[in-house]
Amino acid sequence: MVEDISVLRQAMANRLLMTTTTFHRYLYDQINWDNRLIGIRGYRGVGKTTLVLQHIKEHFPNRQTVLYASADHGWFQTHSLYDLAEYHHLHGGTHLFLDEIHHYLNWQTEIKNIYDDFPQLHIVFTGSSMLQINAKAGDLSRRLRLYTLQVMSLREYIAVEKGIVLPTYTLDQILTNSINIASEVSEQLTIQPIFESYLNHGCYPFYKEEGDGFEQRLQETIWTVLERDWPAMEEVNYATIQKTKRLLMVLAEAVPLTPNMTELFAAVETNREGGLRMLYTLEKAGLLALLSRQPRSIGALRKPDKIYLGNSNLMYSLASSPNIGTIRETFFYNQIHASGIDVLLAPSGDFLIDRQHTIEVGGPSKTFKQIRNIKNSFLAVDNTLIGDVNKIPLWLFGLLY
Repeated sequence: MVEDISVLRQAMANRLLMTTTTFHRYLYDQINWDNRLIGIRGYRGVGKTTLVLQHIKEHFPNRQTVLYASADHGWFQTHSLYDLAEYHHLHGGTHLFLDEIHHYLNWQTEIKNIYDDFPQLHIVFTGSSMLQINAKAGDLSRRLRLYTLQVMSLREYIAVEKGIVLPTYTLDQILTNSINIASEVSEQLTIQPIFESYLNHGCYPFYKEEGDGFEQRLQETIWTVLERDWPAMEEVNYATIQKTKRLLMVLAEAVPLTPNMTELFAAVETNREGGLRMLYTLEKAGLLALLSRQPRSIGALRKPDKIYLGNSNLMYSLASSPNIGTIRETFFYNQIHASGIDVLLAPSGDFLIDRQHTIEVGGPSKTFKQIRNIKNSFLAVDNTLIGDVNKIPLWLFGLLY
């Protein structure tokens, strides 16, 4: 029986003191906080913890009814999640927020039991983007409302840097009304310098606190994902982790890559099956983007047709000499994919969007040569303020969410 949770309450109080509420990630207002069981997945460093702490700070003036705890806290070495939920419920608690849930063994079963045994208790948990919800573990999936938090969009970065809150636009609005949208935004700020800053360091909210140390912090975050988060969720040995890190560094210098799998996997001394699992693990962690010509089958580990890093910040952090053309393509893919829009490798051009729009990405001198005979084709061009019909400023695709 738990006798005291004061150490957890003090940890929560300390975290809340350091939590600001001047900026909220896009997902904050999309969550239905009234649901009894909420899960929030996301890449490490995108702001999951801050998001839940902001909600606590703004909606729970009576802190006795709410409790936040990180599942990797030492308290859980001698106590269980169920112990904590039972104590909190018996002492008038109504809401329980559990951070970094993937660091707790058999978390799905315990949360299912908490949900069933304490019907007045609301539960919110956060976890790695690699978190898999197993329907067999007490059938948690049918009780759960699961959300995914992506990296910051260019629109969010503008809100943080300039205090200008731009509206979101749908893909159709951008493709059909880009001149008017670009004109309206350009009246409010000079976009190109802030776009270039975003490409370098704007995907992760912690850039604000790190300053010149952002690149080192991002590299540390990458290695933490592979060395700590991954083993917490799957049985993976040290040798595989080291090979996966080496694979990521090889790809950082080679993207965008149309991979020769035999050569790629030989470079990191693994076989095809092991290499594909490494690639898909890196994708689930947000470190790679694997692009295919055809839609993927659920659960199938299939050779990708093209490989990018997960976002442009990773390119600046991991590649010795990042190529501007690759940075542009990486930005476009990342913002489209993060918006939940279907993206495939196009037969001609760079990307096939929603299986109907062909997009070629490039600089201001880019022409329609490669896509001139393709219906519903567009250029997404950098260093362009307004653009023209079917020639859209690249930065506009950063306003999708």
